[in-house]
Amino acid sequence: MGVLNCIGLSCPQPVLMCKEEIEKNSPAELIVIVDNDAAKENVSRFLKNQGYEIGEIINENSTYKIVASATHKAKSGSVQDEDLSLYSCSITPTQRKEKQLVFITSDTIGEGDDILGKKLMINFLKTLPEMGDTLWRIIMLNGGVKLATEEGEALDALKKLEQMGVSILVCGTCLDFFKLLDKKKVGETTNMLDVVTSMQLATKIIKV
Repeated sequence: MGVLNCIGLSCPQPVLMCKEEIEKNSPAELIVIVDNDAAKENVSRFLKNQGYEIGEIINENSTYKIVASATHKAKSGSVQDEDLSLYSCSITPTQRKEKQLVFITSDTIGEGDDILGKKLMINFLKTLPEMGDTLWRIIMLNGGVKLATEEGEALDALKKLEQMGVSILVCGTCLDFFKLLDKKKVGETTNMLDVVTSMQLATKIIKV
């Protein structure tokens, strides 16, 4: 059984420590102690992606003790099985499926007027389905995470994209900073390790 004390560490350190522990020791059981909601969400999601079942999360004295057990052979890294094939030397760039990543860092588009900027963002999100199945993932950071929390046309457009199969990742540290962690209504809470990995895997990155 492995025990990781991640108290005082912010994203992505707790996830990176879990990744290193799994790669080195593949523990059948792993206990991770964190002291903030964003780390709790990120670590839990990462462990689930690696084949661990979260047995319980114990809240004690403003800390969370995450107790996880391996359900099958633990994987390394934070990518899904379908993404691992991209690292195969037998696959040429022309054989890889196009994966376009949309990087959103604000709830508005452009500078000058925020009301206009919000309208432009709504129109942008509503138009994204025109990209077809090349649209792989949307990552929201900084002010962009507000789009995943506020009821309205932008949130409706994101929910439609998620239903179409588009992966939506929302920065946990950013949600926590804006005190919106419990208000997220679409997508998965993510960490900087997932962000960097996604940028490596994407065939094209569109920054808004």
